[in-house]
Amino acid sequence: MQLRNLLYVSLVLLIAAGLAGAQTWQPLNHQPNFAAGTLHLLTDGTVVVHHEDGNSGYTDWWKFTPDINGSYVNGTWSQIASLSSNYGPESFGSAVLADGRMIIEGGEQNFADYVWTNLGAIYDPLANTWTPVNPPSGWSTIGDASTVVLANKKLMLANCCTEQQALLDPTTLTWTPTGSGKFDGNDEEGWTLLPNGEVLTVDCYTSDYNPDGTNSELYNPGTGSWSSAGSTVVQLWDSHGSYETGPAVLRPNGTVFATGANGAGPGNTSIYNVNAGTWTPGPTFPGMLDIADGPAALLPDGNVLVDTSPGIFQLGVQFFEFDGTNLNPVPGNPNSMIDSSWYGQFLMLPTGQIMYTDLSNDVEIYTPTGSPYPGLAPSAILTTAVITRGSTFRLAGFRFNGASQDAMYGDDAQNATNYPIVRFTNQSTGHVFYARTHDHNTMAVGYNGPAYTYVDVPSNMETGASYLEVVVNGIASPRYPIGIN
Repeated sequence: MQLRNLLYVSLVLLIAAGLAGAQTWQPLNHQPNFAAGTLHLLTDGTVVVHHEDGNSGYTDWWKFTPDINGSYVNGTWSQIASLSSNYGPESFGSAVLADGRMIIEGGEQNFADYVWTNLGAIYDPLANTWTPVNPPSGWSTIGDASTVVLANKKLMLANCCTEQQALLDPTTLTWTPTGSGKFDGNDEEGWTLLPNGEVLTVDCYTSDYNPDGTNSELYNPGTGSWSSAGSTVVQLWDSHGSYETGPAVLRPNGTVFATGANGAGPGNTSIYNVNAGTWTPGPTFPGMLDIADGPAALLPDGNVLVDTSPGIFQLGVQFFEFDGTNLNPVPGNPNSMIDSSWYGQFLMLPTGQIMYTDLSNDVEIYTPTGSPYPGLAPSAILTTAVITRGSTFRLAGFRFNGASQDAMYGDDAQNATNYPIVRFTNQSTGHVFYARTHDHNTMAVGYNGPAYTYVDVPSNMETGASYLEVVVNGIASPRYPIGIN
């Protein structure tokens, strides 16, 4: 990981002059004036982005707001509260909680020093404040941690440098140890939430339990323990010194597409069948491409967008969409030739587009071409024909948490969007307003049963006849007519 700072210098030395964006990529019309890194979708439709530039950043965060027509390409930036002066993380764990707050934990670096910090903080978007979060008892490190919000809404956190995990109660901000029986340390592992509530990970070290380097594990939240998920058949992590691996994305058909980094050769992939509990090797990335840290995202049509580059931390990004069988190349963006896979992060937007950051001030939007995967659209049950600006109401329905966490990276970043977003569109003007949702009843993926969330109706939205939509992972419900007074 220490190689990253040296490679990052190439971003400021090279200029992507004369490169034209492909049709599927579009730059923001209002680009940031900072190096854009980790990004999250808040439940009000805005995006918060970490400033990852050591000159003045690390503690700074920015908010990106779509325009009045709902366009993210035409959105605008505003700065939000900064972290405390002692906490400037890079490569950290993070999540949007079911109550609408965002939490960040640890950091491989703190102000560019490799200390694997145990600091953390939680952001309240209503108060625009960060509050420090104490680490789990006895933890001197958190570092580049994995996180996942479980179906029961508790945050599960890894200690990068040990075999420890802990659960955070978001109401009391207290930690409880969990994760007995872990086969190896957590370092470099990513976590994928499954429809049965379990968490899947691929081990990144050989051990007595993993002699051939292909072991995977399952965390059971009911027992708080780990067990083997079987052999991935092909190795998915780099055993040539970096121990890196790629992201693993749950798809709507009940399989997990797991990607690899192999250092001395092309990157393997493997596919985990959740119901059968078995692994099958997937396609190998062409040439010397792999994902030694890097993003992937589930697109609305069920394909998985991935960001690859050659070897370990080398330059020259190539993007692919995995359709369940094949890795289909898609065009690059202006920075592709000077990026490495680990620079990038994906975020699924309510429009079904992907926002892409790469530690530069060129933020791009990827627009996929496929139609939404059948049967994934959320639905709502409206109990009133008219709602009032500035009020809060409970909205019930089905499929409010999507088929997957969606965007994945691994131990250095998490960008899940498996929670409901509510969008209003005025029938007369066409103007779009996002409402803040919070306190959803579950964070379970692939859940088709009854669901609900609380909706804060914007006080500044236009009155009159409107449409209400629920959006999860870029897939919208039907439009429901509703009046705003």
